[in-house]
Amino acid sequence: MSTILNTGYIWIDLKRNLRQYVGLFFAVFLPVFMFVIFGTMADFSSNELGSGRGNVTASIMVNMGAYAAITATTGLAGSAAVELQQGWGRQIGITPFPTAGFITSKVVVALTYSILAVGAVYVTGLFVGTRMDAWVWPATFGLLILGAVTFALYGLAFGLLFRSEAAVSAASGLVVVMMFLGNAFMPLSGILLKVSVFVPVWGITRLAAYPLDQGESFDAATGDVIQYEFWQILLNVVAWSIVFAVLCVIGARRGTGRK
Repeated sequence: MSTILNTGYIWIDLKRNLRQYVGLFFAVFLPVFMFVIFGTMADFSSNELGSGRGNVTASIMVNMGAYAAITATTGLAGSAAVELQQGWGRQIGITPFPTAGFITSKVVVALTYSILAVGAVYVTGLFVGTRMDAWVWPATFGLLILGAVTFALYGLAFGLLFRSEAAVSAASGLVVVMMFLGNAFMPLSGILLKVSVFVPVWGITRLAAYPLDQGESFDAATGDVIQYEFWQILLNVVAWSIVFAVLCVIGARRGTGRK
């Protein structure tokens, strides 16, 4: 009997991905390392944010948590799409396990992996001077996982459109560029700050940080406080989710047309 959610497959695939140490390094250990370096060693790390709900270290922790979640979901979702396009989909087609079940299981694995990746950053935060109001911890954590769904679509789109592991690696590499352009790795100013609001990463990081900073940011050059409205952040997330979803549909139809 077919099933949409195959827990046995999910468990096997999760263990397989946890044994891939290169992916584990980039999705888990690198964000933790960057958080410790950038979030704890500056003189201003313990300074309180304007919202009063946490300190600068907490803000950096959320950004590194976003990097962990995005990296995890992009790589796994993209690889799933490539597997389907390179023949694995035909193998699944002759089993009771439907393609929809395969995709659903892959999404669950990707989100579980992202929970582990973000969890590693947050556990580290408990020991390095991170301060947030008690309710802000689970609120930001949950929003990071929710936002990771957008980049699961991003990874799927790359995999479906380009059908190669090299393309998935390129998608993961672009995440680093977007983290810089999205005002997540370092404070921006001037034209780069204005452009950052149109970058996919900006919406995810600002959404996750909203319970912490209430939409406040600043210009790195002038120190001026910038207030972003919640609707601006939500618009970015929704718009890019739609764009990536449409690209997934286009990629899937192209694949069907070639078969």
